[in-house]
Amino acid sequence: MNDFPLFEVAELLPHTGGMIWLDKVLAWDEETATAELTVRTGPLFGGGDTVPAWAGIEYMAQTIGLYAGLHAKRAGEPIRLGFLLGTRRFESSAPGFRIGSVLTVRVEKIMQDGHLSVFDCRLTGDHVKVSAVLNVYQAPLDTIMHYEK
Repeated sequence: MNDFPLFEVAELLPHTGGMIWLDKVLAWDEETATAELTVRTGPLFGGGDTVPAWAGIEYMAQTIGLYAGLHAKRAGEPIRLGFLLGTRRFESSAPGFRIGSVLTVRVEKIMQDGHLSVFDCRLTGDHVKVSAVLNVYQAPLDTIMHYEK
């Protein structure tokens, strides 16, 4: 794991307010990042006592954003926008996540070619396991696609 200090999630993602779904960074290194969250309801999910399992894709994508944000901070660069291009091999052991349950998300970069990357993602929690492979794109520094809060 890295000795570089951990930051608040809001410092690392180009999201604000209720669109930040992660609570904290647990660990990170050159190839991985691990985050934790408490499942919350919101207007996107229509209430109820669970959040659909497909929301796990966003939890994973935000953890990839944390990974990119941590590396940007270490390099003294701005937080850049990233885009989810696709999801492959999504598997969930449950149809949803219980409100209030605590989940851990771990992402591992398995390939990078320029600004395109592929991450193997795992989400675990109380009676649930989710996995997927996410393809992402991060805009280069010389574009206007960075975010300043």
